[in-house]
Amino acid sequence: MPQLVRQSGTAVWAQIAIALRAEIERGLDEGDWLPAEPELAARFGVNRHTLRRAVDELIAEGLVERVHGRGTRVLSRGLIYGIGRDTKFTERLAASGRTAQVTLLARDEIVAAGGVARRLRMAEGTPVLCLKTLRGESDLPYALTLHFMTGAAAEAARSYPGGSLTRHLRAVAGITLDRVESLISTRLPLPADALALRMPRTQPVLRIKGVNACRECGVVQEYVITQFRGDRIQLSVEDPEWATEDQGPYMEVRPQP
Repeated sequence: MPQLVRQSGTAVWAQIAIALRAEIERGLDEGDWLPAEPELAARFGVNRHTLRRAVDELIAEGLVERVHGRGTRVLSRGLIYGIGRDTKFTERLAASGRTAQVTLLARDEIVAAGGVARRLRMAEGTPVLCLKTLRGESDLPYALTLHFMTGAAAEAARSYPGGSLTRHLRAVAGITLDRVESLISTRLPLPADALALRMPRTQPVLRIKGVNACRECGVVQEYVITQFRGDRIQLSVEDPEWATEDQGPYMEVRPQP
């Protein structure tokens, strides 16, 4: 049993967190499960409350997550997700050796208002299609996205079943959407969003607001709001000055107004 030093100036739960952190770094891979909390509490000779406080610390650091009914699992070390001209989530994930899953959670017909209307460059009250998707791999969620769509993209997306939206738009309508603007910020998730992403409500998300235009016609046809789990995603932003002449400056990054 690991030796805990009481009245050492370091709380017992903090010592347990240090020991578990070292155990994870030495020999556990992403997806591995920690021993059950009663077993860990017995190993360290502490009560369940103290043990859970230690595990809570590792959850806050993004090292592990609690899965209801199953236990505590080691998280991946984080996916590096590039933000550039294309909007291919599944293809980018596949390029890193991972298998992406995109689940369609909702599809609604709404009317554009406020920021949605401005970024889609249309009058308020104009009908738009709204999709809600959850992205990740296996049963590990990475991102929750709202897609506000118009034009040919909206028509094609009405038959979207899930999976790669980029491939679906290309197959159904022969169009490709390119990113023309990205706004990056952080915020605390709403309760329903935190539940979908299986994360604490006190842990901020990385939020990207993106404007996408049809490559073939140049017209803006999608506005997306994506919330990424910051403990699972690192955003890699390409400097527009490195873009080739034919690509042009395809993205702007600026503070959230």
